[in-house]
Amino acid sequence: MIAKETVDKILETAQIEEVVGDFVQLKKRGTSLIGNCPFHNEKTPSFHVSVSKGIYKCFGCGKGGDSVRFVMDHEKYSYPEALKYLANKYRIEIEETEQSPEQLIADSRRESLFIVSAWAGKFFQQAMWETEEGKSIGLSYFKERGFRDDIIKKFELGYSPDGWAAMTDKAIAEGHKEEFLEATGLAIRNDKGKLYDRFRGRVMFPINNFTGRLIGFGGRTLKTDKNVPKYVNSPESDIYHKSNVLYGLFHAKKAIRDEDNCYLVEGYADVLSVHQAGIENVVASSGTSLTIEQIRLIGRFTKNITILYDGDAAGIKASLRGLDMILEEGLNVKVVLFPDGHDPDSYAMLVGSSAFKTYIEQKRQDFILYKTTMLLKDAGTDPIKRSGVIREVVESIAKIPDSIKASVFVRECSSLMQIEERVLISELNKMRLAKQKKESSTPAPLPPPDGFYETPLEGDASSSPDEAQEKEIIRLLLTYGHQLVNWDEITDTYIAPYMLTNLSDVEFDHPQSKQILEEYKTRMEKGELPTEQDFIKHPDATISELAISLISSPYVLSDNWYAKRKIYVKNETENLRATILGGIFHLKKRKVDHILKNIRTEIQTETDADNQAILMQRYLRVKEVEKGISSFLGSVIVK
Repeated sequence: MIAKETVDKILETAQIEEVVGDFVQLKKRGTSLIGNCPFHNEKTPSFHVSVSKGIYKCFGCGKGGDSVRFVMDHEKYSYPEALKYLANKYRIEIEETEQSPEQLIADSRRESLFIVSAWAGKFFQQAMWETEEGKSIGLSYFKERGFRDDIIKKFELGYSPDGWAAMTDKAIAEGHKEEFLEATGLAIRNDKGKLYDRFRGRVMFPINNFTGRLIGFGGRTLKTDKNVPKYVNSPESDIYHKSNVLYGLFHAKKAIRDEDNCYLVEGYADVLSVHQAGIENVVASSGTSLTIEQIRLIGRFTKNITILYDGDAAGIKASLRGLDMILEEGLNVKVVLFPDGHDPDSYAMLVGSSAFKTYIEQKRQDFILYKTTMLLKDAGTDPIKRSGVIREVVESIAKIPDSIKASVFVRECSSLMQIEERVLISELNKMRLAKQKKESSTPAPLPPPDGFYETPLEGDASSSPDEAQEKEIIRLLLTYGHQLVNWDEITDTYIAPYMLTNLSDVEFDHPQSKQILEEYKTRMEKGELPTEQDFIKHPDATISELAISLISSPYVLSDNWYAKRKIYVKNETENLRATILGGIFHLKKRKVDHILKNIRTEIQTETDADNQAILMQRYLRVKEVEKGISSFLGSVIVK
């Protein structure tokens, strides 16, 4: 069995458009990519790929799933072999294990680390907002830095009390085990075996993973003692691997996708300041040099990275070579330099949001052209140094997989370096040939073994009269359940519990819809908030297929309806309360109609006058309920 950590890494790394794109020619249409379905013959494309959701769906034959399911369907691989195929594609080393009792314990241990980390995050927030020490030291520090309350709360910043074991003692008193406090790095054991707080006396920056779960912390000291490190970060653990994490990505990923660009900064405060300036598509590399895993993480949302540097020329020069790996991953890189003595944080606070945005728009320049200009300036007229610059610049261009893009840079750089274009092309070809020769000498990985096949899915042929309405409820739950309610009569809760409360008196009949609803309830009771991805990747194929079908649509509303014809078409999100309640009450009306029909049948077959009277009273009561529901829905009741 493939280790769970490896499976998670494969699922996080695999990009649906790349996996499908190996087999299907895709073209952009609206928010989706489309192509001819590889699973049935068609001339008009009905095969859609949603990059944001990580799924594909054919509206012709009905096939749908994620990257793993596509490989299984297309190549007829089993689940493990599909994972191995993707691991090979993305150069992920496969680690296989037997699912032993110890592995089950390890899975439980991993969840325990998430739980204690989340508890610590809340503890640090409460310590800052609700204690005198926290307010006077932690909160005042963030205020002095110019951070607004909404930013402080959005990023869940906090303060760790300046006591040896304030957090540890509180955690143990509330039932958290010492081994998990130590495993997450929240607590450290001294020579005498006593636990003490790692982050005592520091302001706290929680670090979230891709899905928003708290996995680690960065703590900044406010002391001036040079023997005390300025920043202390959580150590590596089963849930925190700093090379795979980008600080702020959970809050930035939507904006990165919308803006088709990611701003990359160095530190936590830089992220906060740039975010506060109104630029939300910003992340930091979490106190480590930029890694391939972090670059690929950004690449899931955009092909454009803009790096915001401070004015330290020496630091910039040292990092130039490392940025070549961004080019190698096929991403576009631009850089912005701030005036000497300023970093993104200080400059944003100095000039304000509007001027900061204007500055980065006007000052950003392509990385290769900037690198060429800077190195030429350092080399001066020295011919030996200039030849070294030429070689270094060509090395960067050689990293670009897109030959057209590379040729454009060759032309631009030849002009900057005042050297013939053919010389650069010759050097570029030498480097590429050397690379190909090196790669060809490496044995190719073995393909997945033959003989594997996909077990046919056993669909449930049963149906219910309210299937359409029940599926609509599930669609709304999967699509909007994780969103916060901001309605007049109710706030500060999520849509999912609001829906589940209003559906407490409704019994579902459609098997898969009922299963999703029950699983949603169960996880909510455990304090979890499921997302659509939990059901897209559900181990039960029938559940996964239903989830994908419900959240996929072949249609995108054209902007021309309003732009050219001045016809305004409402979107269901514009009045989400009406959309949610409409779905709930349409289902309830169907259920009530069935009850009324059954009562009418009983009245017609009942011969006892007293029983008929009881049934009639019941019918009238249910009829009143129907009138109330129909009144909300705007229906007309024929009396």
